[in-house]
Amino acid sequence: MILSILLSTILIGLGLIHFNWVVGGTFGFSESLPTKESGERVLNPKKIDSAIVGIGLTVFGIFYIFKSGLIAYNLPEWIMNYGGWIIPIIFLLRAIGEFKYVGFFKSVKKTNFGKLDTKFFSPLCLLIGILGIIIQLIK
Repeated sequence: MILSILLSTILIGLGLIHFNWVVGGTFGFSESLPTKESGERVLNPKKIDSAIVGIGLTVFGIFYIFKSGLIAYNLPEWIMNYGGWIIPIIFLLRAIGEFKYVGFFKSVKKTNFGKLDTKFFSPLCLLIGILGIIIQLIK
């Protein structure tokens, strides 16, 4: 239960950061986007992109509130079972990355994003993935 609450707090917090960007906030926005060595952004997300990611992260957070047992739910068992595996796999894949700009195995490491990704973003994704798997296994 404690791990589920911790994971839901992390995910909803990340969702709130994305919603902050939707309404024009700038906290961490430029630092969270991968760049080429020249400083050119690899991604140029629109507000709708941040909204979609924010909704997804929030839904994942609510999923883990349901997993904690704090709130009764009437979701089919297959959703709880598959979701319990799909969510951590998404974050483990993010931690591994796409081998150029994102993840532990990226080749572009010396940019601001690259340094932050190595130090914070990828380890956080790995943590989320591991916690999700632990939660799924101890259900």
